[in-house]
Parts: sequence; C-alpha cells; structure tokens
Amino acid sequence: MNSCISGKIFRDAVISAANKLGDNKKSVDELNVFPVPDGDTGTNMSMTISNAALALKNLPDDVDVSEVAKTAASGMLRGARGNSGVILSLIFRGFSKGLDGQKTLTAELMADCLELGVKGAYKSVMKPTEGTILTVAREAAEKARECCKSTNDTMIVWEEVCKQAEITLSHTPELLPQLKKAGVVDAGGKGLVLIFREMQEIFGGKTIYTPKEKTDAAAPGAVTVDSFSDVVGMYDDEIHFTYCTEMIITKNEDCAPSADLRAYLETIGDCVVVVEDDEIIKVHVHTNDPGLAIQKALTFGQINLPKIENMKMQHATRKSQVEKSAPAPKQETAPAPQRVEPEKEYGFVAVAAGSGIEALFKDAGADCIVRGGQTMNPSTEDILRAIESCPARTVFVLPNNKNIIMAAEQAMKLADRKVCVLQTRNIPQGISAMLAFDPDADLSQNRVTMTEALERVSTGQVTFAARDSDFDGHIIHKGEILCMENGKLAFTEKELNKGAYKLAKKLIKSDTSFVNVFYGSDVSDETAERLLAAIQKKFSGIDVNMVRGGQPVYYYIISAE
Repeated sequence: MNSCISGKIFRDAVISAANKLGDNKKSVDELNVFPVPDGDTGTNMSMTISNAALALKNLPDDVDVSEVAKTAASGMLRGARGNSGVILSLIFRGFSKGLDGQKTLTAELMADCLELGVKGAYKSVMKPTEGTILTVAREAAEKARECCKSTNDTMIVWEEVCKQAEITLSHTPELLPQLKKAGVVDAGGKGLVLIFREMQEIFGGKTIYTPKEKTDAAAPGAVTVDSFSDVVGMYDDEIHFTYCTEMIITKNEDCAPSADLRAYLETIGDCVVVVEDDEIIKVHVHTNDPGLAIQKALTFGQINLPKIENMKMQHATRKSQVEKSAPAPKQETAPAPQRVEPEKEYGFVAVAAGSGIEALFKDAGADCIVRGGQTMNPSTEDILRAIESCPARTVFVLPNNKNIIMAAEQAMKLADRKVCVLQTRNIPQGISAMLAFDPDADLSQNRVTMTEALERVSTGQVTFAARDSDFDGHIIHKGEILCMENGKLAFTEKELNKGAYKLAKKLIKSDTSFVNVFYGSDVSDETAERLLAAIQKKFSGIDVNMVRGGQPVYYYIISAE
C-alpha cells in the first residue's frame, strides 16, 4: 500500500497536536528535574507549536503539504520559547525543507524530513546531550529510514516512528543519571512523543482534538517587548534620587583607586557602577547632586561624555504619554515595537525583568529591553522585533539566561541587520558585557572583550524550590531557599538572608574587588539593608553595592568581580 498524507491532513495533525499538548503541558512541566522555577518544558513547547497552529487554521483544505510544512515551521520558529521550543521548531523545519514543492507526504519524504530536522536540531546545540528530546528525535528518524526499506506505507512508517520515540523516551533515564535518580523521563522527549502520537491519530482518520482548557495559542500573559520603557508600572517605585549621571574618566597618571570613587558615590546616591581598565573609568550613579559626582570624578582625571538625566521628569512624561494613549481596558499588552532604519553603528538589546535591572541596562546604553527571564522565556519573534526596532547597523543581544540563548540565535538568523548574540547566562554577565563595550573598537574586538568581561563574573542566585526533588546529592523540599553558584546548586537554607550571606562568602575570593547585590521584588528594603550590613562587616575592604533590582523569582542576584 502506498498511502500519502494530504496537506489538509498534515495541517489538521499539527493543529490537533498543539491542542493535545496544551492540555498536557503541566504533566510535561512536572517532569523537570531541577527544582528551580523555570520556563518549564511543556509550557514552552506548547506555546511554540500553538503559534504554528494559529497560522495553520487560515490555510484552505486544498492546500499542498509543502505550504503546510512551511507555515508550521515559520510559526514555530517565530514563536519558539526556551531551548525545548527552539529544538521543536528545528525538527519541524526539517519538514519544511524536505517537503519543498511537494503536494503530499510519502513514507520516503517522511524519513527525509525527520533526518533533516534532527540534523538541524543537533547542529544548533553547542554540546548536545543524549537522553533528551534530541535522542528521541534522532532514533525516531533512524527508525523511519529503516522502515522505508521494507514498506512505502506512510501509516506504517509513522506508527513505527511513534513506537520508537516511546521506546527511546523510556530509556532516557539510563542515559541521564539525574532522570534515573528522580524516577522520570526527559520532559522534552515526552512533549515530542505527545505531538507525534496525536499526529498519528489524525493520520489514522480521527478528528481534531478539542482542547479541554484554553491553550497558549494567543500566549496570554506572555512576555511583551518594550522598546522604549513606556510601561508605567516599570517606574512606579518611588524615585529616591533624581538624576541619572554617567561619565567616562580618562585617568591621571597618579589616579587614586577607583574603589575610592565608588565609596564616595555610594554616600551621595545609589545604583552605583564603577568599572575601569588601564586608561579609563566608566561611572554610573543615581544621585540628587550630580555636580558633586562630577567634581569628585575630576580628581581622578579628565571627564568625557557626561550625561545627566532627570528621572522624575522622564517618569512624569512617560506616564502622561501612556495615559494619553492608553489602550482599551481589555488590552493587556503594549503594541509591538516597529522596525526602524539603522542610524548608528552599534545598538543593544537586553532581556531583563525588574524595574531596577531594566533601568540599569537602559542607563548602560541598551536601546531595547525584552521583558523576560526565568519562568518568562521570550519568543524568537519577541527578540527579532526588538532587534529590528533598534536603530543600529550592528545589534548586540544579551539573553541573560541560558534558556533564552537559542531563541536569540534563531532571531539573529531572521534579522535584517548584523546581530551578535553574546552568551550571557545571567544579569551580572549582561551588565559587565555592556560596560566593557568600546564604541571605538570594531565588532570582532568588542565581541572578544565583552565575552572576556562576562566570563570574569562569578554569580550567585538565591531563589526557592518550586518542587520536591532529590537533585545532585541534595534532598530538597518545596519552598526551601536554593542558593546557586554560577548556575549550579551550592546548598539549601531555611532562612533567606542566612543563605544569601553564605553564598556571598563562597563567591568572594582573595582578588575580588567589588560585589553587586540585586534584591528582588519579594525582598523588602529593610531585609536587603541587613544583608548589606552583614557582608560589609565581614568584607570591610571590598566595595559592596546593593541595588533594588525588582526582579521576580530570584530573591537576590549576587555578582563578584
């Protein structure tokens, strides 16, 4: 039997798979081993394929399978969220490539498409890990090719693909010790199996699965891109210091240590950032008396490019603009940023969440902030829109989260201008990379120096356990304080500041010159001040800067340089 799958059936299969995964995303999310709150695999995959389903619903019944595959791949790529979502989009991009110009899907083409998708997915991951969605997809593709040697029946081949995917999924705990210890299978692989099986149902003649709950097709509550910081809530915190003051100091030969300048600025303001190299010192401070900051800077050398902005006036202006153009009450998201023509050589897009952290990136020179991070992975489309709303010929993108890097790299391939994605895995790395930027250097030089700068940063993160877990030698209970050092779980604690203080001690080394502590939306000023006092008492010779970051999820983000 030489059965073929029409464009209509393939269209309905992807739509049905999106609906089915939408109803089962929570069960996939629960397979995540690491207890830290994250973007969650099931949710990210669901939002990715649901973006394709939205576009597919507009295709007619007489559509060719090539057009369906192209539409699905484009929708998934632009809607891809998190690493799992990007990998899923790349698997389906294989169908777009393999079915180019085809009217129907045959068994041989099915094997070709899966092989192309797997090849693209593996190529996109710097260090592919077996025992994940990659393994499930690869062995399913190998089974398809093997089956084509004995049959050209697409139904038989796809059934064997589904069976192999399920078998491989069941073996993932043998390939990844973390999965075996937790007694679960890989979450991404599970999501892929759900998709493949639901597609099999439609190939076999079933009707499109009706979702039992609202899916993420419209991505309600999804991260929105704010290219001009126009959302009033971002500025609703009381502004204690009026003037955002920045400058570059060309150092005198007998220049005093920059730590002295930092110490002084902290007495007249907050959000202090002082970074130096052999020749210059970059300064940023929020203060009520910028004249004092400039006078003090002049004792260290000649100043250049001073910038003083009245944040209270900016806030009032932005608030007025937003109120005048306020959307209808039911509209929950700001309009997407619009593409602009490049006007300058370099620009910056940073992914961040939290009013203080967003303001720091803006002050450091970011043209556009994509709101997102842990639990809030922006899509490829979100990042792409931000890039193209940046008025620069070359745009540096700072993902600031390991689960956003792949989406940023996919956006880079779609952009209409040159893009450099830096491998920033957290907020401190992103800030350090931006401060290391040299406007007089070329792209290659800046890529190197900015990468070197981010790699010098040691980062600690304090959050909570989202689930019970037995991870990496730690018995973890939901709600416990998790303290992570450079992305790895260091220890757990019962009391917040005690954990943060212990983590700071681990991060601070003999050559550490300064420490930044960003406290989140769930930490009071008083609690943060107690932690600051404890760290300063222990490390009296090191500059410690406390910044109200306002970030969600992480109580504290600590960096040591």
